[in-house]
Amino acid sequence: MGIGMDNKDGHKRVTAAEDFSVIGGSEETHEKMTETLIKTFEYLARKDKTLDEISREELSDLLSSESPE
Repeated sequence: MGIGMDNKDGHKRVTAAEDFSVIGGSEETHEKMTETLIKTFEYLARKDKTLDEISREELSDLLSSESPE
């Protein structure tokens, strides 16, 4: 689950997918979190792995590498 805390425009943003949910945030933050999680789960699917099968360090590295600039 991703939670954005920088929403100042009053919009309620929620994106729910099979493997994750993203709640809140500004439009930009919400889009970046969603894109990062989509890419992360696509990577895991290509490797035939789940979140339970990787270490916290691997997850941290993966999230950093899949995050848009």
